[in-house]
Amino acid sequence: MLSAKSLFQEILDDDESFRLFCSIAASGESQGGWENARIAALVPPDQRDLAPKITRHGADEDKHGRIFNALLKKRGLQPVPVPPDTDYTMLLERGGIGLAHDRLRDDRPLTVPDIVTYLAHSRVTEQRASEQMDLLRKHFADHPDLGRAVKMISQDEDNHLAYCHEELLRFARAGHGRVIQRTLREAAFAEIRVYRDVSLAVMSHMGRILGWSRPKAALLAAGIQAVYAWERLAGWRRMVTLTMPARRDALGGSAPTAPEFA
Repeated sequence: MLSAKSLFQEILDDDESFRLFCSIAASGESQGGWENARIAALVPPDQRDLAPKITRHGADEDKHGRIFNALLKKRGLQPVPVPPDTDYTMLLERGGIGLAHDRLRDDRPLTVPDIVTYLAHSRVTEQRASEQMDLLRKHFADHPDLGRAVKMISQDEDNHLAYCHEELLRFARAGHGRVIQRTLREAAFAEIRVYRDVSLAVMSHMGRILGWSRPKAALLAAGIQAVYAWERLAGWRRMVTLTMPARRDALGGSAPTAPEFA
């Protein structure tokens, strides 16, 4: 039976597919770490209280990248170059979602609208990350190699999502509500399109590595397209709602260090 657990187990059991999976994940997390570090450095003067939280966000992303690389090292594997069609972070940036990297390389301070854009983009992408890690935690929390990593990263992603909700609600109370809702909607529709394209690309690469039959590959592609259709119709709404999280100040304090996996 084809299920999320059996599919990922197949990827996990093969060195080459596992190497590609961890390489893609590590690259995306490291890119997120760089982006958050630059945003923290460029926070406008009247929003400096946000800088430590953004720094913590970036430190968490860097930690996740190190964890995925450590999982590779534990199996005696080296990272591989990330195929461009699987680079979720860069494809979002090229689609105009979030803050452009050229802007982040500039030393001019960001504006409040820039920070709202960053938070709205993060709220959408962290929704995806939280859901994906929750799925992995459901199936692999007890895995001898992957379990600790999955649980730690999942908790961090939940914290990131809570932080985005809380800060966006603060900006909404300050009069940015309409801009926030418009930006969230634009980001959500762009994200679900990029997620579909990246998912199709990843499955194509995995299929070649694992020798999937044409019917199996076609079934997986159809499933990805079905998810996309549902998200276009109604699923996008879960990415744009804002609710005060049960855990407040989720990114207060310093980031915990990554555990040793080697």
